[in-house]
Amino acid sequence: MIDDAHGAFCAHETVFLRGAAVGPLTGLRFGAKDNFDVEGHRTGGGNPDWLRTHDPAAATGPALRALLDAGAELVGKTQMDELAYSINGENHFYGTPVNPRNPDRIPGGSSSGSAVAAAAGLVDFAVGTDTAGSVRAPASFCGIHGLRPSHGAVAIQGCMPLAPSYDTVGWFARDLEVLARVGQVLLPAQAAAPPTRLLIATDAFAKAREPVRTALAPHVERLRARFARAEEITLSEDGLFAWQQTMRVIQGYEAWRAHGDWIARVKPSLGPGIRERFQWASTITRDEAVAASARRSEIAARLDALLEGSVLCMPTVPFVAPLRNAPTAEQDRTDALSLLCVASLGRLPQLTLPVAEAVGCQVGLSLLGARDTDRVLLETALRTALDG
Repeated sequence: MIDDAHGAFCAHETVFLRGAAVGPLTGLRFGAKDNFDVEGHRTGGGNPDWLRTHDPAAATGPALRALLDAGAELVGKTQMDELAYSINGENHFYGTPVNPRNPDRIPGGSSSGSAVAAAAGLVDFAVGTDTAGSVRAPASFCGIHGLRPSHGAVAIQGCMPLAPSYDTVGWFARDLEVLARVGQVLLPAQAAAPPTRLLIATDAFAKAREPVRTALAPHVERLRARFARAEEITLSEDGLFAWQQTMRVIQGYEAWRAHGDWIARVKPSLGPGIRERFQWASTITRDEAVAASARRSEIAARLDALLEGSVLCMPTVPFVAPLRNAPTAEQDRTDALSLLCVASLGRLPQLTLPVAEAVGCQVGLSLLGARDTDRVLLETALRTALDG
């Protein structure tokens, strides 16, 4: 039985599944975000009305099944933001899991419980989902490793959607080697050469607040020394806020298509922020979504060209974890998504490393690889050993 003083796990369902007796993950315990199906259990999605109106799952999602078959043991479902439509980790109905590194600050979401369970040492690793930053932001705020894989690299069937063209299965671990072991199970074989060039995204660092830039600077220099070539580049000539707005429109349009019928039929109680976000999403027209999708294709093509043979570094989030119930939550969300949108728009793998502290809080440095070079990205991080 887990002593969950941090509120990382769901109270409405007790889930425990043994893994295979022998496998590459035997002896490891993990938690899974409560948007993954587990056979015979209800998927809560962070909202009591969703839990109430859905039957127990008929099957366990393939990503979780692969981990169990590899020997890992599932010890519980973890808390999440409602319907995964937030990056704060503050759930109006179930409360806010406690950030183990800074209890007065948010853990980040929407994979909040998974991040907290890993950071607190309650599990060896934890599975979440990342649409617009829901693994990367909490990993940075809680001071752990987190991977958002290339879109489509890991099977996401058996997981409630938010915005399918962005949704990915990601995971957290305190130890980079454990994170990579999970990747060996979940990620497909990929034929890609190690990157020889480091790209430093100057516009991303410019958006970071001064304590974050200062904390990350020596780690960027260490990273620079590990590559044959290093180049400072500008990601977006239009500004990263413009990229964030492109992502936001597509995400909102897809989120309403995924859940609008249920919201109209059930009229669920939704918490602050989530309610307004879905109300706005319901107003997005198809023409607006098509125009944003065309712009996304241009952005993705630019990123594909930039990242050929390269790895990109940038701050994971432009600030440290905000205080709980901060009045600046919506502006903070926009600022964070201006960086987090890059991998989401490009369908790229992004790994955040817990390399630094600023004003007593954790700060993540991210490495982004070319699309479908997830295993190489993990190997690059192990080789550079920035956090070791």
